Amino acid sequence: MADDSCEQSTRAWTTGGIDPTALAALAATLPPSELWSLLLGVFERRARTRAPSTVLQQWAKDRFVTPSYIDPRTLLALDSELFAASSAFEAIELSPLAPLGTCSSIALTTQNRIVSTVRGTEVVSDPTNVLALECARRLRFLSATTVYRLATSHRCVRAQEIPERPGFAAHFRMFCLATAGREIKDQGLLVGAMCEHIQTHLAGLDRLEHCGYRFANRVIRLLSTPARRDIAQRISQRIANSLPGIAVVHEPLAQAYYSAGLRFMIDASNEHGVAVPLIDGGAFDWVAQLAANRKLVFVASAIGSQLAAYLYRTG
Repeated sequence: MADDSCEQSTRAWTTGGIDPTALAALAATLPPSELWSLLLGVFERRARTRAPSTVLQQWAKDRFVTPSYIDPRTLLALDSELFAASSAFEAIELSPLAPLGTCSSIALTTQNRIVSTVRGTEVVSDPTNVLALECARRLRFLSATTVYRLATSHRCVRAQEIPERPGFAAHFRMFCLATAGREIKDQGLLVGAMCEHIQTHLAGLDRLEHCGYRFANRVIRLLSTPARRDIAQRISQRIANSLPGIAVVHEPLAQAYYSAGLRFMIDASNEHGVAVPLIDGGAFDWVAQLAANRKLVFVASAIGSQLAAYLYRTG
């Protein structure tokens, strides 16, 4: 992650001509409903003055509005196989929008990488954060033994700079899994959820290999902080028992983004023999933060389904 202070300093010119009192009102003190109304009026006036030719020029050049480079029939068929592999998870269709701060208020990221709207919302940039919201909402009202398993496929939009290379885009499709509930004895929920996510994603790759895809040389990487090393070993042993022949390697976890100290990645080689980290997941404290309950566990993971369709489809 880039340093937020650097990003803020590079944007200082955007507020240079605004009265400090007005800027403070816009940034903090103006009630949200009044701010949203003000911004809606500003954008209405801006839109009214735009010529059709200007709209067309933006359509041709703006990376945020460029159509996807993958045929939607391909993505629809891919989603069908991944949902079939995750039948133990409840499927949920998310809104394209989420509350403002859905990511930056609970995760180590900056709002500058997210497309914010003028109505107090943001375009979904990571469905796992939204699934954390839904899990926290549900866990407030049901019994302590309830465990939620959710699955979704979603087109995400991210505002950070992207490499000018094939396969990268400002908006892309992800298939996500999430599990949340109250922890049980010996971190049983955490270990079980991590294993279930890994097994479910691998089952999805297996199904896709019957539909014109090839995911060769699969490797599971388990990353953990020193405090979570024993749990990573338990996950590794369970995976080895249930999926013989799949390579499992252990690595130290340095990224604080995985706030519960555990991460897994699944690499697979494409047709050119290049190993790509296609699937990523781990444990987070997001639901615990949202529900103000440290005993709640949240595991989330995702496969870059659009990237899978681009790199691994052979038929």
